[in-house]
Amino acid sequence: MTRSAVQRVLGLLLTMFSSAMLIPVLVSLIFSDNAWPAFIGSFLIILGSGLVIWWPVRHEKRELRLRDGFLVVALFWIVLSLFGAAPFLLVEYPHMTFTNAVFESVSGLTTTGATVLSDLHTLPKSILFYRQQLQWFGGLGIIVLAVAVLPILGVGGMQLYRAETPGPVKDTRLTPRITETAKALWYVYLGITILCGASYWAAGMNFFDAICHAFSTVAIGGFSTYDASIGHFNSTLIDMIAVIFMFIAGVNFSLHFLAWRHRSLGSYLLDPEFRAYVKVLGFVSVSVLFYLYLSGYYSTLSETFTKGLFQVISIGTTTGFTTADFSMWPGALPIILILSSFIGGCAGSTAGGMKVIRWLLMYKQGLAEVQRLVHPSAEIPVKLGSISVNHRVINAVWGFFAVYVVIFGVLLIVQLASGLDPVSSFAAVAATINNLGPGLGQVSIGFSDISSVGKWSAVCGMLLGRLEIFTLLVLITPTFWKP
Repeated sequence: MTRSAVQRVLGLLLTMFSSAMLIPVLVSLIFSDNAWPAFIGSFLIILGSGLVIWWPVRHEKRELRLRDGFLVVALFWIVLSLFGAAPFLLVEYPHMTFTNAVFESVSGLTTTGATVLSDLHTLPKSILFYRQQLQWFGGLGIIVLAVAVLPILGVGGMQLYRAETPGPVKDTRLTPRITETAKALWYVYLGITILCGASYWAAGMNFFDAICHAFSTVAIGGFSTYDASIGHFNSTLIDMIAVIFMFIAGVNFSLHFLAWRHRSLGSYLLDPEFRAYVKVLGFVSVSVLFYLYLSGYYSTLSETFTKGLFQVISIGTTTGFTTADFSMWPGALPIILILSSFIGGCAGSTAGGMKVIRWLLMYKQGLAEVQRLVHPSAEIPVKLGSISVNHRVINAVWGFFAVYVVIFGVLLIVQLASGLDPVSSFAAVAATINNLGPGLGQVSIGFSDISSVGKWSAVCGMLLGRLEIFTLLVLITPTFWKP
């Protein structure tokens, strides 16, 4: 392992991340909320730490190897999440403990959207902006890692596309060089954010709220500047704009880039994961709307449609915005919505969950096994489109699923042991490991009331979910650290 090369990259990351503290300083001065010293202090701490780490190895020129890449990817979120908590610790209001500050920072950077804060409208505008900014930076980092970095390391959802899948995303690299790929994704991500923010503004949000909610919508983060989330605005137009952009953000950003470059929707129509994504959200939407209509939970058909569709798209894409307390919906609806977050969005998107492509391959593998029961000697390949998927990819998917179930069980036991009831414990783990945010029971309105043990367990769940488990687990294996 080239530790000096890893140290150099980590130092550079921290140095670059320190600049993120300067924008909230400007926001603080504009709104005169007196929180700017916390961000100046955070800037100096993070910049100084980055320079201390980088300076001794500044002349290091060796390239990162495979194992170095795993370590950099893991440290990218772990270290930045810890330093990202600095403004929450330094600001006078709200007063936050170290555990709460780290929880809020990790939730932001992993685009989970779970929070320990309340009375958001009373917080300094710069703190509100900083929370949204964390999610937006985290969302961009997720896309770049998923599309440009993780495939090279052999991990992550986008790695599945290396298995000779059909359609326009057969090559995981959008451009010949990783730097050019990252730049292309940055343009697409920024363009969608600007379009989303402009739409919110035109629909009636003020400029500040439009920017903040555009950040968390495109990042599929779910943080809001109000306790009532998007529901605060009480606007059907704003709700539907959010639905559209949450859906867009849950799609593989490679497809957005290809559609923009070729001026064609063919990249979407040819992609089997996108088609499955549409079918899953469509099926859940119809089921939930039909259930709500029959139960008469809402008095009008229009309210049933808008409330039901919004919650389905928000929870299904793991955004976590709300316009209604879905935990109080009748019958099985709350559990159906939580279960939909296990599927999540497409690989290469800002969404959480296990990703549609994995569930699609497991479904096709299941059908193939049923057919083998009838025809034991037949060779029945698993196909995406017209192309057979390599058996190693199928094994990797089932391996991921098995580890996911085990990790979920461990985190569930920890939450139960911390004092949460079974429903709240299940929802807390689902909300964090799927990077969803809202849950059921005791965590339906936030994580402020759970114990420190429960919060640190949730932090682990958010990081494991965002880094797709294996990226972190490989670091604790003895083989990884052997020369």
